[in-house]
Amino acid sequence: MTHALIVIDVQKDFCPGGALAVPDGDAIVGPVNALIAEADAVILTQDWHPAGHSSFASSHDGKSPYDMIQMPYGPQVLWPDHCIQGSLGAQFHPELHTDRANLIIRKGYNPAIDSYSAFFENDHTTPTGLEGYLRTRGIETLTMVGLALDFCVNFSAVDAAKLGFDVQVREDLCRAIDLDGSLAAARDGMRAAGVTLETAHG
Repeated sequence: MTHALIVIDVQKDFCPGGALAVPDGDAIVGPVNALIAEADAVILTQDWHPAGHSSFASSHDGKSPYDMIQMPYGPQVLWPDHCIQGSLGAQFHPELHTDRANLIIRKGYNPAIDSYSAFFENDHTTPTGLEGYLRTRGIETLTMVGLALDFCVNFSAVDAAKLGFDVQVREDLCRAIDLDGSLAAARDGMRAAGVTLETAHG
């Protein structure tokens, strides 16, 4: 077993009707389930914020969602409150086939640091433990799908490539927020890092 499917943040709050809805976010669930059924190993990531997280606009007086601020670790987008631990919005999409997951990585639970990547928090140094899990299982090739392409999928893919994994992102099984050109920037950054961007026909 050398290949793993990493399904990123397919949670209620990132789907239509959720607190931080990604357009058509729920449209990927069926095709992702088909990949889950065939995968050697399946890893799910789950955004898992404490209430009052520092990345929430509501935690900063006078700030609105999607404003930018400077944090000790660098620039940070402020988000609507989302994926709060134990909330309905933090749950996986109800149709996602979670039973086949070998591992669920929860991220963003440190109140002081946001965490987009499945591998590191946004300080780019605090690990989630995913790299060690993959190494000890001999997994070298990763396919990534999920939400959102230009944030959590992007950061996860770039970090994985920098760590030496062979990474492909199935763009057709992702959806993007596209905040001020973030999608184009993410695609350029992923390609520059050596990530392969594919679709079902690519």
